[in-house]
Amino acid sequence: MIYFIVGIAGVLGALFRYDLGLLIHSWWSLSFPLETLLINYLGCIILGWFTPWAASHKNFPSWIRVGFGTGFIGSFTTFSTFSAETLALIQKGLWGIAILYVLLSLWGGLLMAWCGYRLFKLRGITREE
Repeated sequence: MIYFIVGIAGVLGALFRYDLGLLIHSWWSLSFPLETLLINYLGCIILGWFTPWAASHKNFPSWIRVGFGTGFIGSFTTFSTFSAETLALIQKGLWGIAILYVLLSLWGGLLMAWCGYRLFKLRGITREE
């Protein structure tokens, strides 16, 4: 059952990422891979908020937690695309953009996950409901 949930959520997350990527790509034409960066940021902030929120609800179904966190957000964000885009930038000789992309992805992703966690804490939802 859990494999089915993770699989369905993964399909939905991948489709959502694809559509959002197309939307961002429709107005962004520079060589910097902004769509992947923004999508990964969004996934980090959502997972940063969702993980402690779900953990604070002791009766929250684990299949939803795993389906959303691992399935949906796991396929919505993409480390493999980030890696391939970084390699493509390096192969084009755009070392400065590649280094900027790596740094923004790493530190920005951590910052977004922390922001999601802080959003959870600011709402005061720490008690079991």
